[in-house]
Amino acid sequence: MNGLEKFQRLIDAFENLPSVGKKSATRLAYHICMNDQFSGMKLAHAIESALASIRKCRLCGSMSEDELCPICVDDERQSSLLAIVENAKDILIMEENALFKGRYFVLSALDEEALELLEERVNEGVEEIVFALTPSIANDAVILFVEDRLKKYDLKFTKIAQGVPTGVSLENVDMLSLSRALEDRVKA
Repeated sequence: MNGLEKFQRLIDAFENLPSVGKKSATRLAYHICMNDQFSGMKLAHAIESALASIRKCRLCGSMSEDELCPICVDDERQSSLLAIVENAKDILIMEENALFKGRYFVLSALDEEALELLEERVNEGVEEIVFALTPSIANDAVILFVEDRLKKYDLKFTKIAQGVPTGVSLENVDMLSLSRALEDRVKA
């Protein structure tokens, strides 16, 4: 389409977002340009504002508008309980349900800097580490590595339960999930 390079760049920008294909990107771009320019301006401003003010929490790696996130500064949180997650988005998901009352640590890489930060958190009175990682063989290796790294501390290590999701037929469950569900079965 000659003469619509800016429109095409907008489509390309939307298409670079996760879960947005070519058709959805085109629909969004068309809607913003032709039907609702005000929403487009609001979106642009919200993106600009978020990019300028959102950063990683210095202690846990979650998203924050300050040096420390609201969870790390909340005295009501159970500081003896630390959930290790893969990314800050996982914290948002866990907080949506408000079921976890402890603190978090984002472990997105097993580099020395991240592991030293984790040890600093542990030294702040942590008694239990909850691995809230996506079930996989690779993350099982991460769990073993972290447990070994932290074995000098008097810690209880747990992980979130895994197995067969509610409402899913056994024929639709992968073998790893099914085998773990059988291994970790509970009294009926």
